[in-house]
Amino acid sequence: MSEHSSSSLVTYVGIWAALIFGTILTYFAARIDLGPFNAAVALTIATTKTLLVALFFMHLKGASEKLLKLVVISTVFFLLILLALSMADYGTRAWS
Repeated sequence: MSEHSSSSLVTYVGIWAALIFGTILTYFAARIDLGPFNAAVALTIATTKTLLVALFFMHLKGASEKLLKLVVISTVFFLLILLALSMADYGTRAWS
């Protein structure tokens, strides 16, 4: 095994361990009553895990600048679609 592949394996195992730790941390954070900060803590952990997956497993770390711009633009575009559809649902509910 070459040095590159063994360091990649160590990196991937480390990222996998960090993702497992993040999952466990999410579970225990959900069991603690943090009041209005529950969602913020859960989203922070989820964002960190998402960044790990995107940077290492999707190989965005070290990718070209054009590819990074494309990923960011498409992510923001789909986030806006999600928010628009959520707000449309929220706005059309019959409140009693």
